[in-house]
Amino acid sequence: MDTIYAPATAPGRAGVGILRVSGPQVTEIIDYFCSFPVSERVATLRKLTDGPGGDFIDEALILRFSAGASFTGEDVVEFQHHGSLAVSQRLQQILAMRPGVRLAERGEFTRRAVENGRLDLIQAEGLLDLIEADTEMQRRQALEVFGGGLSSLAKEWREQLLRAIALVEATIDFSEEEIPSGLEDQVSAILTSLIAAIDKQLAGASAAQRVREGFEVAIVGRPNVGKSTLLNALGRREIALTSDIAGTTRDVIEVPLQIEGQLVNILDTAGLRSAEDRVEQMGVDLARRRANAADLRIFLLAPGQDHIDENAGVMVHQDDIVLQGQDDDGSRGGVSGRTGAGLDSLLNEIGLRAAQCQREASFVIRDRQRIKLETGLKALHAAQSGLGEIDIELVAEDLRHCSVALDGLIGYIGPESILGEIFSSFCIGK
Repeated sequence: MDTIYAPATAPGRAGVGILRVSGPQVTEIIDYFCSFPVSERVATLRKLTDGPGGDFIDEALILRFSAGASFTGEDVVEFQHHGSLAVSQRLQQILAMRPGVRLAERGEFTRRAVENGRLDLIQAEGLLDLIEADTEMQRRQALEVFGGGLSSLAKEWREQLLRAIALVEATIDFSEEEIPSGLEDQVSAILTSLIAAIDKQLAGASAAQRVREGFEVAIVGRPNVGKSTLLNALGRREIALTSDIAGTTRDVIEVPLQIEGQLVNILDTAGLRSAEDRVEQMGVDLARRRANAADLRIFLLAPGQDHIDENAGVMVHQDDIVLQGQDDDGSRGGVSGRTGAGLDSLLNEIGLRAAQCQREASFVIRDRQRIKLETGLKALHAAQSGLGEIDIELVAEDLRHCSVALDGLIGYIGPESILGEIFSSFCIGK
């Protein structure tokens, strides 16, 4: 296997830059750059030169890890040099000229960690989410998955499933008269437990996705009720055009906010009405679709309006927020984007709704994971319904289908194309 290298820090000038190297030539590379030995797992300050007696390149802290005790499971070294583009480029130029040494592909360090058993595929996906986390809730969720939350469950399910398969296989080896009593009941109990556990994780998958991608809140109401002004106030900048001309907003404008450590995407939508202008009507139709698909809706009522328009085409849910719009002095208990009246209270309400969604989240953070679990669950239901009614060999086959799904979830097996897609999302140095 080639030895790979890549910067592990973002390109550009900085106080420190890190160059990471992994593979069989790590020892030779250290000896080439350094005149003195470097101990394992100890930060060692060394001068880097272009070979023994060569030009002085930089002074760097060096961290060395042996195979089996490193992130990738291979020999690894990190050169923590001064964050100069010239230093980084010079070190990489030297490495690129060595036979069997090349620049790493995107995510290749993490891929080698998976291939060498240091991480499983679920943990690798959690690591990617941790790197990309922007909010506190995203960080916590990613750490739970990276730390093995879903992996541990999947491995427990796999062990239970193998037990069920063993019991079913045992019944195949006996004639009907010789089958030990209670085997079928044991298999049924295992399947019932597995189905309940997987169902629970799938039930929280949508909430987990909201933590990862953002809790979506749509501002809806009649034209000129103050929706765009409210969006600008929440975003604290001029994002949407505002005017006293009805129908100014014709598209959905999205603004990401952090509220109580959670990512919340606020949507400004077109005013709900029957429009003669074809383009405006397209915007109204889009507003209805996005509002109905959102996690929460803020209905702004116009002055003198005391209820939501029943024919507006947007469904009202129990947790939705209904407020008087353009309540500049706060006398109606509503909200105003122009004066800021009621804004703090509104943000607090949004934060409470988003927090409730976060509490319902499971460890299933990606569509790939959800699909694998749904496939396995379908096979379990088929096996459960077949117990005592159809050929036991078919039950065994259903259980094997579930086992394959769980193996693919963890990463024990998986098409090369799927692995390539996952790791291509990582940066070069990870």
